[in-house]
Amino acid sequence: MLVNTVIKERICYVEMQNAGHFNCLSEAMCQELCDAIQYGYDQECVGIVIKAQCAKGVWSAGHDIRELPQNGEDPLAYDVPMEQLLRCVQETPIPVIACVSGTVWGGACDLCLSCDMIVSTDNATFAITPAKIGIPYNASGIMHFINQLGMNKAREMFFLATPITAQDALNVGLINRVASPEDLDSVLEEQFLNPLRRNSVMSISAIKRQFRILSKAATVLSSESFERINAYRTKVYKGADYLEGIRSFLEKRTPEYKGKASDLDTKNE
Repeated sequence: MLVNTVIKERICYVEMQNAGHFNCLSEAMCQELCDAIQYGYDQECVGIVIKAQCAKGVWSAGHDIRELPQNGEDPLAYDVPMEQLLRCVQETPIPVIACVSGTVWGGACDLCLSCDMIVSTDNATFAITPAKIGIPYNASGIMHFINQLGMNKAREMFFLATPITAQDALNVGLINRVASPEDLDSVLEEQFLNPLRRNSVMSISAIKRQFRILSKAATVLSSESFERINAYRTKVYKGADYLEGIRSFLEKRTPEYKGKASDLDTKNE
């Protein structure tokens, strides 16, 4: 089992426990997380908390690079396990809270943002790293970051792929609360879970559903814009840099990217 699930006083605590592999969001991990979240909802909990057993200070290393396709398929297609997990978190009709106690990388950063609230230790960091691997992130994910952080901070995180501190994340609205490691659990319980237990879960559920609908209302793309985005992304994941990013990661070496921005130009096609 990669995930441990415990229900206590109407809260479902879901803990990733594959610290030996840095809680990578493999297909199996994503499926177990989805099952645990659904279980918490089916048991009529008022909230779900996602936690992790950490090794070397890593809460989750994000997408399992070993499972990325190398045959020209879209690594972030609508039906891949990690995308299903993100939608599961977003669409679950009760609040899902990320309780972060270490570094968060790549797709795990998107997982945290998909949660309704985030509480973290003051030594946690957050990084979104597709540019390190040569992955063309999808439009829904990018819009998620823009909606949460604003355009400039989203650009910084995607372009630089370097971690931001918990305090920086708090300042830009990525997370809700920062606590010392020894106070994390008490802050989570007293400031988040206890109020949830006291409030109307039916009211909260209706409000969460409205947030979901309203957040999508302003992001409708024209068919032309969708086709352009798809063309840009396809050129990346079918290109040599994408394969180089995966292989260099698996071989534990610095990637040697040779692609150019002009390779995405379509004016001459």
